[in-house]
Formats: sequence, C-alpha cells, structure tokens
Amino acid sequence: MTQRHLIGRYLKDLSPGRLDWIGLRPARKADMINVEAVMALAELGLEGDHRCDKTPGSGRQVTLIAAESIRTVEIYTGHLHIAPELLRRNLVVSGINLNLLRHQQFRIGDALFEATALCHPCSRMDQALGKGGAATMFGYGGLCAKILETGVIRVGDRLVPVIG
Repeated sequence: MTQRHLIGRYLKDLSPGRLDWIGLRPARKADMINVEAVMALAELGLEGDHRCDKTPGSGRQVTLIAAESIRTVEIYTGHLHIAPELLRRNLVVSGINLNLLRHQQFRIGDALFEATALCHPCSRMDQALGKGGAATMFGYGGLCAKILETGVIRVGDRLVPVIG
C-alpha cells in the first residue's frame, strides 16, 4: 500500500482548513510581497512568484506552512511573533493537519493542488530566526505542492482535501 493510500484513509475525518496569508517572492532572495488574492497557474505556480518562471511541472511550485507550526517555532525560538514572510512560504493555512495532506490533493478557492514533499528549512532560517533557526524549524517547515488546476485563491478561502 502506498503512503498516499495510508494517509488518505484519514482525510474523511479532517475538517477544512483556512487560507490565512498569501506571499509572493518576485525574485530569488527578494523580500516577500503580501497579497490578498492570486491566480494559481496549473503546472507553473503562483502568478507573480519567481517559482512560476522555473521548470514547469515542478513539485515545488507552492510552499505551505501551518499557522500552528509558526506558533510552535515561536515557542522554541523565544520569539513573541514571527511574521509569515520571514519564513518564506507562499501560503499560511490554519485549522488542518498539513502532514495528512502529503501526497494528497486539496482545493483552495478555485485551484486544485497536490502536496508533493515536506518543505525543509534552509540555512536562511538561521539568519531570519537566529542561530539554530533552521534546526528548530525541522519538522515544522510545511509542505511543497504543485498546482493541478488553475484558479484564483484568496485569503479566507477554505482548504478542503479531495477524498477519493
């Protein structure tokens, strides 16, 4: 049995999550831009994000992190508040266990996504969070995903797993 099937059997028990924040990186290492809505382009990425210009079909077109994971990283690092753009993920979601979405399809707004892999922290997290920041984020870095169907996503949209 594949990991997709093993994890997938729990999806029916999940309540929908919520999209809380959208961030775009116009260029590699550029500051993130916070937006309220964006077009998610199938096989490419988020319109206006530098990943959209990378290899079509990549499994890392979009990165997601759970707001609950950000809170955990705040506790471990002693930060009172970590702004989402500091962690360089595209989407912050809440109210859903992102780990159960790995290798699964889900909808946000009009777009269909498939989670592909864990999004491990890079050494830039030591700069952002202080020494040990990358190590602290390990296991809390979220997921990478690809976009299967084009659609608009907006802050406040529900994140709904596709069951079946």
